[in-house]
Amino acid sequence: MGQTDPVADVPGGEVRRAYELVFPGMTEGGPDVVRVTVTDRTGPGGHPVYEDVTGIIQAEISEQSEVRVLATGAGQEPAHGVTARLLSG
Repeated sequence: MGQTDPVADVPGGEVRRAYELVFPGMTEGGPDVVRVTVTDRTGPGGHPVYEDVTGIIQAEISEQSEVRVLATGAGQEPAHGVTARLLSG
């Protein structure tokens, strides 16, 4: 697994590795940023899969913070050019 810092979703809650995914392009308030936490699954490249709180956004993130966004629904186009920022605990 990658060297990620643990963070808790809620104070006193379960501690899990987390990243912020930064999607390319600008929205009115700046870049689109989504927080994801590690799951117990691995992606097609063998790296851990992370997901947002809804489970809709899922991404495989390598030890070098390389991101592969995974399609979670029919007809969904995975985003390209997404970067990952490590969250510290």
